[in-house]
Amino acid sequence: MKIAAIGGGVIGGGWIARFILAGHDVAVFDPHPDAKRIVGEVLTNASRAWERLFQAPLPVPGQITWVGSIAEAVAGADHIQESVPERLDLKHRILAEIEASASPEAVIGSSTSGFKPSELRAGSKHPERILVAHPFNPVYLLPVVEIVGGGAAADRTCALLTSVGMKPVQIAREIDAHIGDRLLEAVWREALWLVNDGIATTEEIDDIIRFGFGLRWAQMGLFETYRIAGGEAGMRHFLGQFGPALKWPWTKLMDVPDLDDALIDRIAGQSDAQSGAHSIRELERIRDDNLVGILQALKANDWGAGQVVRQMEDGFYAREGVPDTGYPLHLHRTRVSGGWIDYNGHMTEFRYLQVLGDATDAFMIHIGLDANYRAQGCSAYTVETHIRNLSEAKAGELLSVETRLLGHDSKRFRLHHEILREDGSTVVTGEHMLLHVDTKAGRAMAMPASLIASLDAVARQESAAHPEHAGAGIRRIGQPEKVG
Repeated sequence: MKIAAIGGGVIGGGWIARFILAGHDVAVFDPHPDAKRIVGEVLTNASRAWERLFQAPLPVPGQITWVGSIAEAVAGADHIQESVPERLDLKHRILAEIEASASPEAVIGSSTSGFKPSELRAGSKHPERILVAHPFNPVYLLPVVEIVGGGAAADRTCALLTSVGMKPVQIAREIDAHIGDRLLEAVWREALWLVNDGIATTEEIDDIIRFGFGLRWAQMGLFETYRIAGGEAGMRHFLGQFGPALKWPWTKLMDVPDLDDALIDRIAGQSDAQSGAHSIRELERIRDDNLVGILQALKANDWGAGQVVRQMEDGFYAREGVPDTGYPLHLHRTRVSGGWIDYNGHMTEFRYLQVLGDATDAFMIHIGLDANYRAQGCSAYTVETHIRNLSEAKAGELLSVETRLLGHDSKRFRLHHEILREDGSTVVTGEHMLLHVDTKAGRAMAMPASLIASLDAVARQESAAHPEHAGAGIRRIGQPEKVG
């Protein structure tokens, strides 16, 4: 799919990075003299973040093409993402230029944080295909995107954005500033008053958010958090207990302090003292690394935004999503976390088994034994494992796994994994026998023809002899009756 991006600032650059990293070609128009540098730096940070976020091999990135006009950018585009500054007159002019050259079937998504679709569509030739597609920064990491406008164009856009690892939320009724920014503005207004009145500094306010309720919001949002706060009686009890406080004059949400020079100087000075030791790009990398850690923790619990990451990663593992890297298969990689290190300063033993197990999961998804297949009541269980520890890995090292299929029959398949450093040296090898099972009955069963065909296809890629140590443990791991 060809994507056109009109505007390459903070949000536009994030859109470009997400589409490029997901494998789509993007034509970009932005007349700003530093646009190429800015987008290039954003793409570098985004690539760094995706390398840390996903354990599966990433798709081959798409190509970015810089063009000299809106007409060149949108020619032949399937989806057009507009990310120009928040001025309605400017957006109308840009949207008119887009419509003059774009295919009538192309969907136009506006990154506007405040304007309604009805406002954007005024005077347009094909109003039904102009939508609000409002993401949050950094677009290449945060999954949610507010889709406002409805209809077939919204459905198509949601399908596209889901395929690039986002979580589209269709808003049924349009409203100024949509949902996310209305919530953010409420907190922002109150924070400005707290600084204006000398109650707190910018750093103190940020600390209360990031060390407190911000951590809860990151994985449960607002209402689920307050449901827990109601105890065993739930949300009804919480509303009964704390509802009357809403009538107390705690907040100043209907007003905003005068942003005069004195208040601007105070906020800017406090912000410089708080964060001025880092450049913007350094702060972005710190932010990205923290977000990656949070997203991976949520993925491990199959919760919230982590589910979106897992779905995207499973797509990378699938046969059609894996780049042709030859054989052995390269389906899994990971970076050694500081929490994986033992008292000797090396990656602790059971974490090697975790990496080997993750590589096995990647192989199963690759052959079609994925979540949809398991939902039908069948899976594969590991019944025997042999691990050889040959070297040590340290915190921060990037490890990749080479996978071979050593053999298979109607019910079993045997895998060999080799965990490698970036220099190609071997850290650990693992050999695993898996048995196909009926999970409801708790017994072995023959694999369907589709899985056998997938295993046969992998086996045909094997052109070299199996590793000499395969099956050479203290007790030989069971050999399938048929090999290949």
